[in-house]
Amino acid sequence: MKKYIISIVFSIFSIISISAQSKKDVQISKLYQNYIAIKSALASDDADKTSKAATEFIKTASAIDYKLISEGNLNILRKDATAISEARNINTQREIFFNLSDNMIALAKEFKLSENPVYIQYCPMADGSWLSDEAKIVNPYYGSSMLSCGSVKSTIK
Repeated sequence: MKKYIISIVFSIFSIISISAQSKKDVQISKLYQNYIAIKSALASDDADKTSKAATEFIKTASAIDYKLISEGNLNILRKDATAISEARNINTQREIFFNLSDNMIALAKEFKLSENPVYIQYCPMADGSWLSDEAKIVNPYYGSSMLSCGSVKSTIK
């Protein structure tokens, strides 16, 4: 009977732990998908779409528990996304995206952002990196003028 109770208690703790892990993974994965939406909007030269995607990023970042990602890190991410959201000029948005990307790359190295590989890509012309959910280069720093400029620098699995 005692072993049975211990087994039940262990099972309950396992379920709680898995549930907490799943919530963390879902929140961080959603933040990454919001980031990808910003990257894609920049690559398509669409300032309005970029602003809207940045607003969604801010909402997701604001909903993340400080126990998952520190308040300081979330504040930095929100600050960059807010600046992108408020900028109506694609070139200004791209300038700010450098910082957001650097901070998201640091996050990618610390947390699993996706079940799929995450690619760290680099454009030598812009001297900037970004994250991608595909190996194909779709450059957010130059958009249609140099859409395929860059290379995959590393892959996080």
